[in-house]
Amino acid sequence: MNRLFGIFVCCCISVLAKAQSTTASRVPLHDLQQQFVDLRFGMFIHFNIPTFMDQDWADPEASPALFDPKKLDCNQWAAAAKSANMSYGCLTTKHHSGFCIWDTKTTDYNVMHSPFKKDVVREYVNAFRAKGLKTFLYYSILDTHHKIRPGFITRQQVEMIKAQLTELLSNYGEITALIIDGWDAPWSRISYDAVPFEEIYTLIKTLQPNCLVMDLNSAKYPAEALMYTDIKSYEQGAGQHISKENNRLPALSCLPVNKAWFWKTTFPKDPVKDPKMLVNDDIVPFNNAWCNFILNVAPNRDGLIDDNALQALQAIGKQWKNEGPVAKLPEGEAPIISSNIAKHQPANSSWSDDMNIMDFANDDDFTTSWTSNTTVKQPWWEVVLDRDKPFNAITITEAEPSITKYHAEYFQNGVWKPLFTGDNKSRVKIHRFDRVWGGKVRITIDQFNKAPRIAEVGVYDERR
Repeated sequence: MNRLFGIFVCCCISVLAKAQSTTASRVPLHDLQQQFVDLRFGMFIHFNIPTFMDQDWADPEASPALFDPKKLDCNQWAAAAKSANMSYGCLTTKHHSGFCIWDTKTTDYNVMHSPFKKDVVREYVNAFRAKGLKTFLYYSILDTHHKIRPGFITRQQVEMIKAQLTELLSNYGEITALIIDGWDAPWSRISYDAVPFEEIYTLIKTLQPNCLVMDLNSAKYPAEALMYTDIKSYEQGAGQHISKENNRLPALSCLPVNKAWFWKTTFPKDPVKDPKMLVNDDIVPFNNAWCNFILNVAPNRDGLIDDNALQALQAIGKQWKNEGPVAKLPEGEAPIISSNIAKHQPANSSWSDDMNIMDFANDDDFTTSWTSNTTVKQPWWEVVLDRDKPFNAITITEAEPSITKYHAEYFQNGVWKPLFTGDNKSRVKIHRFDRVWGGKVRITIDQFNKAPRIAEVGVYDERR
């Protein structure tokens, strides 16, 4: 614990001065999101210890001796990206089994203790920048080697995560975006409370104010709002598909050119995805919907991209050119990044359907809903906090748009006090206000088109 804390403090001291010196150059989030979608197309690079195991999820006790890419050439990767007219790359610095491919001081489970003994992150950023490409980094919160897994998160492990991110955002120059995985996903089950999202997000923005934070969490959260991410993400292979007609958010869609994310021994002979299909079904329509497309290309055990993948990238480059900025991105609400203090707290409501009672409106599950009985003329729903708490934001997510007018109150010292009135007709309603203290929050629905169905209510105390 002391070792990790010392590393984290030392890194922060050196970096805070840099962060303060760049405050004047801080770019508004909406502008950063526009710049992101303007990049249009990039290369995901899944390359880590799973590459040497014929698996996407490696044995967490796999020996670092396995990692030995004898011909590693990140310049080849960058040249391949340029051949496809890509604008950036994104490298898996640490995947779910916890092996770090940079010179980290936080753990011995890293590339410097492998036969390769070179910092792959350094090789990557240098090669891509030399070709004029932006650099993203991928980082997994789930870490099975270091036992960072659901139900057993310690403060020491949180400090390790912060120390590792501090290294990555301090020692490798400007990082355009950080793609985070394994956080609040159905398969990882590490919540934004166990590893506090707002704390990590604030650290990232302190280290690099203009680094976008992308959490791969779209399977859970509604498509109409940014919750715990600066960019909405869609993993096509996991069944997550953006609405090309209705999307209004800055977005990312990802897909591997092969049949899996990490290299497999069959890849050199397996057919890759059709370049024409990737252009016409992914790049072009996604770009028209403010969605950046990232195509995974997995280097082999020598550290080189196979010939069939290289040829596919060249074919894409012949069929598609980056024509510059996309259409102007619609203005939107700032992302929700704080813990939901209403989650799993006791709730009350007016008469509801027996199978859809009040508890479903704050069960942290957007697929269930509290449903008002059709005969109730002015339905209401309230959450009872465990004590008086401060809060300054509320979200109301309907199962489907129906509510047209509503108002909110908070309970303080035995009295209900007005909080806000609203007429937001969209499915996700976000309200921010000056901080108040209260022990209850009540939403009263004044007008609606059909019986209201509320999927989730969020109450937050945001850092501002």
